[in-house]
Amino acid sequence: MSTTQIELQLIAAVVAAACALPGVFLVLRQMAMMSDAISHTVLLGIVLMFFVVGSLDSPLLIAGAAATGLITVMLVELLGRTKLVKYDAAIGLVFPALFSIAVILISRYAGGIHLDTDSVLLGELAFAPFDRLTVLGISAPRALWVMGVIGLLNLVLILLFYKELKLATFDAGLAAAMGFSPALIHYGLMAMVSITAVGAFDAVGSILLVAFMVTPAASAYLLTDELKKMLGIAVAIGVISAIGGYWIAHWVDVNIAGAMATMTGVTFLITLLFAPNRGLLAVWRRRERQR
Repeated sequence: MSTTQIELQLIAAVVAAACALPGVFLVLRQMAMMSDAISHTVLLGIVLMFFVVGSLDSPLLIAGAAATGLITVMLVELLGRTKLVKYDAAIGLVFPALFSIAVILISRYAGGIHLDTDSVLLGELAFAPFDRLTVLGISAPRALWVMGVIGLLNLVLILLFYKELKLATFDAGLAAAMGFSPALIHYGLMAMVSITAVGAFDAVGSILLVAFMVTPAASAYLLTDELKKMLGIAVAIGVISAIGGYWIAHWVDVNIAGAMATMTGVTFLITLLFAPNRGLLAVWRRRERQR
């Protein structure tokens, strides 16, 4: 196994773990499709901030993307509160509009730079090991450094605010009665999702980002009722899917991101069928015993 192959798997595994952590809370809050919306609309923040600073390496791009993600959430909630459209319809109205503006700006004003819609959607995981960054004398792929920091940040924030996140996720009313701010926790979580999304753009693209953020969490939800275990299982499933998808792509000679996304779907299907308590097979056996 070459160094490049090892680095590719490390990048994919770190991205999967970083995405799975906030993904669990999105699934529990029934906001899985918000990850799809944010993963697309943050592109507008990246483009606008690029026009301001003129560089794709500026950390301000992450700030712009996070701000756009929060704007997306606010617009969706504003539409939902009007009661004229449902929540899912509001998502479908907001994110195509913001994403299409970003696509127009890229095609019109940024066609000559390394910022294109194909890389945003599909990523450039195969080339990620060649874009390197040296930190403290250690040379590693830039994507590995970036997603490693973001994943560590996600983990630290979840550990620090675990009680608040858990309470606001399962009972926002009780959280408010105990003095917590469900709205602040909500927007903090959305900021976490936005930063994770922009960090994963260059390496894996938005399609695989959504797959890593939603599918492992949905699989973990079928396997356990305990939040701590759910977080660990989601990370493990994401990492296994990433590494398994890489080797499938290597053996079959197909797109790496596509193979990894397919593996997340395969693991969910297996879980859906054979989960001990919530799996279709377990449900069928329970019904047969009741009969």
